[in-house]
Amino acid sequence: MRWLDVPPVWLAGFVLAAWLQSAHAAFGLSFGGAWAEFLGGILLGGGLLLAILAITEMRRQNTTVIPHQTPSRLVQSGVFSRSRNPIYLGDALILAGLVLWFDAVLSLPLIPIFLWVLEKRFVIPEEDRLRRTFRADWARYGKKVRRWI
Repeated sequence: MRWLDVPPVWLAGFVLAAWLQSAHAAFGLSFGGAWAEFLGGILLGGGLLLAILAITEMRRQNTTVIPHQTPSRLVQSGVFSRSRNPIYLGDALILAGLVLWFDAVLSLPLIPIFLWVLEKRFVIPEEDRLRRTFRADWARYGKKVRRWI
């Protein structure tokens, strides 16, 4: 079951919840038109691009992208020079974009809830592993680069 406890599964669950809300419990609420679809598309595309860039950088450095495994290297280049968690940030942008795209007004609170789940289930345990594994390098990196943006 541990293979189910990965961010893409959580993202799929939150996306499904937003879609179901928009399809079955919209209550006549709407973001109000094409601007929401446009912004949703930009957020969705930006989130996908950010996640792809981060995964590519981790692969280039020959380290794992699996959240529950200890990486062999502390990746600090590419998008990791701007955010310690660009894949998770990309996931949040994807969710936000789809909430707008689906016109799921009542699903807006899912975005901060999703970020909270990511932080508690993945970010904090990963950073603890990195702190134990890379000690001084992690301390410098943690001071230099913010967790999200």
